[in-house]
Amino acid sequence: MLAFIKRKLSESDSTTNSNAAIAEDQLASKTSEMSLNSNETIDVGEDALLQELGYKNATDLQETVYDCLRTIRDPEKPATLEDLNVIYEDGIFVMPSTKSKVSVVRIEFNPTVPHCSLATLIGLCIRIKVERSLPHNIKLDIFIKKGTHNTEEEINKQINDKERIAAAMENPNLRKLVENCIKDEE
Repeated sequence: MLAFIKRKLSESDSTTNSNAAIAEDQLASKTSEMSLNSNETIDVGEDALLQELGYKNATDLQETVYDCLRTIRDPEKPATLEDLNVIYEDGIFVMPSTKSKVSVVRIEFNPTVPHCSLATLIGLCIRIKVERSLPHNIKLDIFIKKGTHNTEEEINKQINDKERIAAAMENPNLRKLVENCIKDEE
């Protein structure tokens, strides 16, 4: 892309070197990037999208998502997912937005044991809590931390499948269990 800009400038102007340097500086400033915890990068233009949604930057969205998740209660234990280190701030990543300008958040969680039978339920609670807590459309990618569960691939597939999520929330018993886990303390 930069080579194309330089070529176009040289064709149209005799002061190629100074114009190419200016164009290079302008292009670099337009595409400057901000580093994230996930070693991914997000364009500065992404910050403008986040600001339209009411966030200062990607870190602000990350903290907002974490604050919403930290109070989810474990289905079996009298503790929150934060207390059990199932949810942690470094496991939330703001990714580049989709082509249709929808913010993307990847949430990684760590089950307490490699054979946790409630990992799918925890993933469902995470999805429902974030979807209900944020006032705008967001694409969620929820995953079990790599190597921490015996059936992580199957569970990841379930908790990221819209049809399975909808079917699960139609089950009155499962819905009640999710509601109990995600309800805010009074």
